[in-house]
Amino acid sequence: MSFPRIDVDLSKIRHNTRTIVARLRGRGIHVTTVTKAVCGHPAIARAMLDGGAEGLAETRLSNVKRLRQAGVTCPVTLIRTPMLSQVDDVVQLCEASYNTEITVVAALAAAAVRQNKVHGIILMVEMGDLREGIMPHDLGDMAQRVIDMPGVALKGIGANFACLSGIAPTSAKMRALSALADNVEGQCGSFLQTVSGGNSANLPWAFGVRTTGRINDLRLGEAILLGVDPITGEQIGGLFRDAFTLVAEVIETGAKSVRPHVSRADGTLAKIWLVPDTSGSTRVVLGIGNQDTDAAGLSMPSGHTLIGATSDHLVIGTNDASLCVGSEMRFQMNYSALMRAMAAPDIQTNLRNDRPVPNTRDADGPSKHLALV
Repeated sequence: MSFPRIDVDLSKIRHNTRTIVARLRGRGIHVTTVTKAVCGHPAIARAMLDGGAEGLAETRLSNVKRLRQAGVTCPVTLIRTPMLSQVDDVVQLCEASYNTEITVVAALAAAAVRQNKVHGIILMVEMGDLREGIMPHDLGDMAQRVIDMPGVALKGIGANFACLSGIAPTSAKMRALSALADNVEGQCGSFLQTVSGGNSANLPWAFGVRTTGRINDLRLGEAILLGVDPITGEQIGGLFRDAFTLVAEVIETGAKSVRPHVSRADGTLAKIWLVPDTSGSTRVVLGIGNQDTDAAGLSMPSGHTLIGATSDHLVIGTNDASLCVGSEMRFQMNYSALMRAMAAPDIQTNLRNDRPVPNTRDADGPSKHLALV
């Protein structure tokens, strides 16, 4: 096996998707799975589709091109506001896109007319996260302008939470978004096919309320890929959280003082985190670093401590005397670490269980973790 690598268990991704899709179906919510964290990896996307996802969502056209070149033909929605320089490719590759700027919508409309297509438009509304979105009081007028344009069709509205400002979705926020959907329909006379309430952070709300109002879509990536609630980091009951495992190789072992014998380098250089010297502890260096992943987002195995990382090295303190040069160490990753590792050119991806297996069970002790039911 090559190092470093990511072992991907596709059966666990299928299981996580299937479990969430089944829970949300009873609440009238469809699942659009987000593949940006895995750079649009076709096999992972297919595992999500096998699990019941109704379509895929992406933020980068390079990832969409990868999916299309691999033969993935399902609907793909671009969920980052399109760049003006990319409107022709957006219309060619994506069935719909999320938008906040009328100038961009007009350019998409013109591109769609040139390609003899109708491109779907979902308008993103600002609901408190302060990243992207149309102010609610401007939504109706914007919707009407979209409806009046040839080449595009208003498909719905959406909102985002718990990204830039950490604003969590609440029942009050979801009621407000539902009311905005009603207002747009009342003002413009056009039915909204999609009212997308947000991302994986919405799951506690979606699983906990009796009624979901007009919300009929969620864009889910982290919950399916990692099996966790993005706000709390807790495992979602019934889901696997180890579908992805980062495997790195030990390139040096030995005992060294944790206190450098020279003055510290300039503070703008790579940081080093110091840990107390522990009797019997061994220091190991792995052939992976901050250029490959987010070292702070790695879960240390039992008996191991993160000492620090530079661009190409990860330094670990361990009580495992059996580790030697050439040994492997395995880590679970948070969302940030996963995104960077999947995008790193020197990390290989090793796929396991590439064929769907029905009725996957036993998701790593769900009863001991957060159960969103």
